Amino acid sequence: MLYYNIIQDVDPERLLYLAIAESIFEEFFTEPIGQILLKNQRLSLITFDAK
Repeated sequence: MLYYNIIQDVDPERLLYLAIAESIFEEFFTEPIGQILLKNQRLSLITFDAK
């Protein structure tokens, strides 16, 4: 979140994405805490197949 805040201050037009493996997405973002992060739209995610 620190990096996100710095980017927003320096270059507010820049979009920041977090790249995570599909397995992490399935484990973390299906949990209630992960759902809160997605709902608040503080994170833009890109998922990838780690294989």
